Amino acid sequence: MSGHCCASASHGQQSVDPRFRRALWIALWVNLGMFLLEFAASIASGSVALLADAVDFFADSANYALSLYVLSMGLLWRGRAALIKGTTMLVFGVVVLAKAGWNLHSGITPEPLTMGTVGALALVANVAVALLLFAHRTGDANMRSVWLCSRNDALGNIAVMLAAVGVFGTGTAWPDLAVAAIMGSLAIHSGLSIVGHARSDIAEAKACTS
Repeated sequence: MSGHCCASASHGQQSVDPRFRRALWIALWVNLGMFLLEFAASIASGSVALLADAVDFFADSANYALSLYVLSMGLLWRGRAALIKGTTMLVFGVVVLAKAGWNLHSGITPEPLTMGTVGALALVANVAVALLLFAHRTGDANMRSVWLCSRNDALGNIAVMLAAVGVFGTGTAWPDLAVAAIMGSLAIHSGLSIVGHARSDIAEAKACTS
């Protein structure tokens, strides 16, 4: 393996674009604030899709904090951080699917107005964060995981708004449950992608230091 590769995979500190660090801090606080708002709204509305999005906001806040912690570290530690984040996304996806199944069994119909309003606010927040992180969507597994979190959130917000329209139009919980299932599946797919990239980064770092 080339010396350039091994230099990039070293355990020592690396140069970090201050714009990326600043974008991560903004993303962290935006996600934490939206978690609090959506969690309260999910309880008030009874929406599993909104609850799924709220939990995702909380998970992303933790992931952004972890990304900031390992940002200046070598490829091995950044790969390990991405591995944790990918695994977290996988678990989140499974939990969302299980919750959707439970709500289906319970027959709970959510309140659509709260779903749509909060979903729209969350979309504005996530689009702003996605625009901040768009320039950093390529690179190692850690940077890619940050971009995927932001992208998935924006897609999830659009889905929640569509679910609210569906619940309002049909008077049933099916649109809410369908969106929750899609969000859970998307989290599982992205988690698998991040885990695969992280394992590749970890193997590269170990090969360069062996």
